[in-house]
Amino acid sequence: MPRVDISVPDIPKPLANYTPAARAGHLIFAAGQLASDFKQGVAPEARLDPAFPYYGSAIKKQTRYILENLAQTFKAAGTSLDHVVKAQVFHTDLMNFGAFDEVWKEFFPTPPPRTTIGTTGLLVPGCLVEIDLIATVPNAPGRVVKSDGPRPLAAYSEAVAVGDLVFAAGQLASDFKTGVPREARVDPAFPFYGSDIKRQTRYVLENLVRTLKAAGTSVEHVVKAQAFHTNLENFYGFDEVWREFFPTPPPRTTVGTTGLLVKDTLVEIDVIAALPSARTQQIAVADIPKPLAHYTPATRVGDLVFAAGQIASDYTTGVPPPARVDAAFPFYGSDIKRQTRYVLENLARTFKAAGTSLDHVVKAQVFHTDLKNFGGFDEVWKEFFSTPPPRTTVGTTGLLVPGCLVEIDLIAAMP
Repeated sequence: MPRVDISVPDIPKPLANYTPAARAGHLIFAAGQLASDFKQGVAPEARLDPAFPYYGSAIKKQTRYILENLAQTFKAAGTSLDHVVKAQVFHTDLMNFGAFDEVWKEFFPTPPPRTTIGTTGLLVPGCLVEIDLIATVPNAPGRVVKSDGPRPLAAYSEAVAVGDLVFAAGQLASDFKTGVPREARVDPAFPFYGSDIKRQTRYVLENLVRTLKAAGTSVEHVVKAQAFHTNLENFYGFDEVWREFFPTPPPRTTVGTTGLLVKDTLVEIDVIAALPSARTQQIAVADIPKPLAHYTPATRVGDLVFAAGQIASDYTTGVPPPARVDAAFPFYGSDIKRQTRYVLENLARTFKAAGTSLDHVVKAQVFHTDLKNFGGFDEVWKEFFSTPPPRTTVGTTGLLVPGCLVEIDLIAAMP
């Protein structure tokens, strides 16, 4: 199932090194899009007229601009927004969410599963939101999944099953009635008994169990996970509960977020699962660092390989010497370039072990602790990707190893 790149002549051409969309089998992976024409920053039609600042809404204009371009992208790929099976949305200010969701409903009468988190920034100043979508083609339609779990307030579906995969919405510890429900928080009368992060993680994973059961699968068949934390100091307690649900852990990406959509929620968990009938294989990679946390380097499902997010750590010394500038020679080299190269070399080994390569990557997500590092990062990226995959780039509040500057999350097709 080789990757097929999608050319989209009638949307803005990005400055950075990526493709608007790629097809692998029946799935179309789009690059994350924001409201820029890549000439004037925020496109004129996506911003308020400064002469009339109280007429209109910046977030509504930007959301509409992005979704119109994504509609053009999927049209070029032979599908449409009606066939989106998964969405991730990154907001620079979650206070914009209500107005964003109003526009979202115009484009998605039957809304796809969605994950919404706060980000520290996007690559074009003034941009308020980045939207990342995966769609299927019309002749392989998705099936909307509903369980008896809490019904969200916002416009999204709980999950969609398509082919061998189930794409779940990101879930957090809310009943969408009282905020964080009693069973997901420590009793204020007994503040030293229990742990908020453990209770919330358990609440979320129990609801994901219900979602996946309704889809005809289970957490045992999760093939990729992302965890977005409002405070990475909660990670250890989170990982303890994670081990209870995942004796054989899936690939996982863990990053910090500026916030989630329900007050006092601490983590949002986003998973992709396979159906039990799917052909799956966990990938062992002997020649990359073994992580401290509980996850697998990669999982193959049919003709797709989902890799764990990787950072520049050997998990022994933190950021290892090959990935950092020598303190004795501080003006020679670049930390972000060294870290990017270290990560991509390990991802190359990961995909080689799975029987594919970086040439077949169909989707990339990149999380930066400082977007000022992007230029140096992109220089190294071009060395590894002469034909670049669709990519989403956002800021994060932090990564799991101090000193790490970037986490890279990839999905590849088999040759």
